[in-house]
Formats: sequence, C-alpha cells, structure tokens
Amino acid sequence: MTLENLNQRLRDFAAARDWEPFHTPKNLVMALSGEVGELTSLFQWLTPEESAKWRSDPELAHNVVDEIADVTLYLLQLANSLGVDLIEAANAKIDRNEHRFPPSD
Repeated sequence: MTLENLNQRLRDFAAARDWEPFHTPKNLVMALSGEVGELTSLFQWLTPEESAKWRSDPELAHNVVDEIADVTLYLLQLANSLGVDLIEAANAKIDRNEHRFPPSD
C-alpha cells in the first residue's frame, strides 16, 4: 500500500461517517497532540533499557503500535486538510537538515 492509497482509505472512512466537518486543522492538530501524548505516556516511566526492549512486553508492544498508527493517521488527515504533501515536505526538511548539520569528518 502506498501513502496515497492509505490517504484515500482514510478519506473514504471519514466520508462514510460524515466526519469531514469535524476534521478542521484545529481539531486535527488537537487530536494529533492527544495521540502523541498517549504514545508518550507508554514510555514515560521506563528506563532507557526498558524502552529499547518495548517489543518484549506484548501488551506494551500492541499499545505502542496502536498509538503510532493513531499518530500517523491524524498526521495524514492534517496534511490532507492543509494540502501538504508529506513526502515532499519530509524530503525538503531532510535537505535543509543536511545543510544545517553536515556530517562530521
């Protein structure tokens, strides 16, 4: 599945439920922030070693994947709402970062 296929599936899902009126940039940013908070809470009190082994706990692993999916879906909806091409924006950001942070020799 491509990013565009996923985006279309997400648009179809929202349209079938008449959710588009609620998918304003403000609401989507707030929902995205909430989901990032939920993802953060899964790691909040773990040691660095525990957080690196997140997959060894089946419940934690399930929850991490679920929250990453939520973050991804809200970010896709936000980008779609704002007319931002995520691939283009991400590549442009990496290009800028390559100039800002050159590799050490």
